[in-house]
Amino acid sequence: MQHSVKLTKSGHVAEICFACPPHNHATIGMLADIAAALADCDGDMAVRAVVLASEGRVFCGGADLATPGGMGSDSADPIREFYDAALPIFAAKKPMVAAVQGAAVGAGMGLAVAADFRVAAPEARFAANFTRLGFHPGFALTLTLPRLIGVQRAQQMFLTSTRYKAADVLDWGLIDRLTDSGAARDGAHALAQEIAENAPLALLTTRATLRAGLVDAVRARLDLEHGEQAKLRATADYAEGVASVFERRAANFIGA
Repeated sequence: MQHSVKLTKSGHVAEICFACPPHNHATIGMLADIAAALADCDGDMAVRAVVLASEGRVFCGGADLATPGGMGSDSADPIREFYDAALPIFAAKKPMVAAVQGAAVGAGMGLAVAADFRVAAPEARFAANFTRLGFHPGFALTLTLPRLIGVQRAQQMFLTSTRYKAADVLDWGLIDRLTDSGAARDGAHALAQEIAENAPLALLTTRATLRAGLVDAVRARLDLEHGEQAKLRATADYAEGVASVFERRAANFIGA
């Protein structure tokens, strides 16, 4: 699966733009390249804020669970590799604004929530659809999503697997700004520029204080989620859930 991650810098704002057509599925290589671009920004004191964007109609369709090797690994434990590649994204030091122009699903929603802010177009859709797949939530969303929108709303998203429109989750705090159609990227840059007008050392220390302990908590939660996902991946319901989504039909779960 071919992917690209492009880093550009203009003034005090950097943009990391990823692409993995047609659905921008997250892969181990793509996450590692995003983390490497964030590390580059961390090492450049001229960069004060980062925009995370993607090409195409979909922000990120999550991990490709239906295709063998879809996560970009041939190992016996691709999910472990996937989360090992994701963890450094949470450890990045600069404020990050995600530009969500379309669907952010599963791990794609996890990637959007890993940013400090989300700016979304009306076309954006958010879904933590793990239970629809017969799976356990991942990408540390069981930690980061309740932290962002509260336990009750996070539970609603997880247990219904419903896909929500951007306007539905604006008041929840899942997105910070709703733009005009097609303007998510511009809106994300506008917010990043507002951040970048402030003192760089103060930005770094304030963000670090607000996120104190988060990386260790994410690491522990990824370990927990990975263990639960490993158990469920061996079930008939998981196979049925993935097949039903791939075949665009209702699932027939049996609880085994």
